[in-house]
Amino acid sequence: MKTVVIGSGSWGTALAQVLEDNQRDVILYGIEKSEVDDINLHHKNSKYFEDVSINPSLKATMDINVVKEADVVLLAVPTIAIESICQQIDLLLTKKTIIVNVSKGFHPTTNERMSQVIRRCISADHLSSVVSLIGPSHAEEVIIRLLTTIDAVSLNEEDAIVVQQLFSNHYLRIYTGSDEVGSELGVAIKNVMAIASGILSGLGYQDNTRAALITRGLQEMIRYGMAFGGQQQTFMGLTGIGDLIVTCTSVHSRNFSAGYQIGKENTIENFLKNNKKTVEGVRTAKIVHNVSKANGIDMPICEEVYQILYEGKEPKTCANDLMLRELKREF
Repeated sequence: MKTVVIGSGSWGTALAQVLEDNQRDVILYGIEKSEVDDINLHHKNSKYFEDVSINPSLKATMDINVVKEADVVLLAVPTIAIESICQQIDLLLTKKTIIVNVSKGFHPTTNERMSQVIRRCISADHLSSVVSLIGPSHAEEVIIRLLTTIDAVSLNEEDAIVVQQLFSNHYLRIYTGSDEVGSELGVAIKNVMAIASGILSGLGYQDNTRAALITRGLQEMIRYGMAFGGQQQTFMGLTGIGDLIVTCTSVHSRNFSAGYQIGKENTIENFLKNNKKTVEGVRTAKIVHNVSKANGIDMPICEEVYQILYEGKEPKTCANDLMLRELKREF
């Protein structure tokens, strides 16, 4: 099977290397000449992985036409770019193709989950199914082949198994799942929780606080996910508590790092002025705020993050307000 990985950033490069390690037919597509040349000529992607050598057999290209004969196309681009890249490749695909998505978030204006965006933008003649390859994973660890487990989630079980078999090896273990709603909502909302975790760390709070944040954050993820048809058990798995833990505790997490800066300074001001990285949780916080308000879903942690990001509320005040809410039973 021919696989094209679209996106020569950190995650695209790491997953393309997985396929090359597995001796699959894979090519990596990127739009940055410096990254493509670095991969082809130096067997590195120095922009993302300093001092890491990648599989010398991996090849990269700037020619989008490589998707024409692809059996599998993996999209490793930010959520904001999923719609446009799908529209672009739909004009080039020549047969039913498995589209694998690894982005975690929502469409910035329609609030659609990524699988919904892909199905809307890829014609039925060109789409076998959408498979979400998601779970607790940082590219910085997969690129150096540290043990990792994630899910291949799809409404099409056969295609999920195809993706599982393509990517699984001695350092990357893939499970399959079918709860598309719960899985996609889980990995999106955990980015908001990661910002909250970073903020609390920046404010100086430690283990007790983070444990409380992760536990109560999981309850919000379950509440939101089940409101839209997600299954509760999904949130006990890799795309729920698994992804929540890794993103709320790791220095590799952009969302945690963004939150840490905000908490350290006890203000959003400098982050808004200086941030140039994609921090998916920022957009997700706004979408979750709007949707939860419209549907009467109680999301106190997400709401406080929203108020910090979009209303300029002081982070320390938010932490205090969460602690002094009306007392209640845990369950």
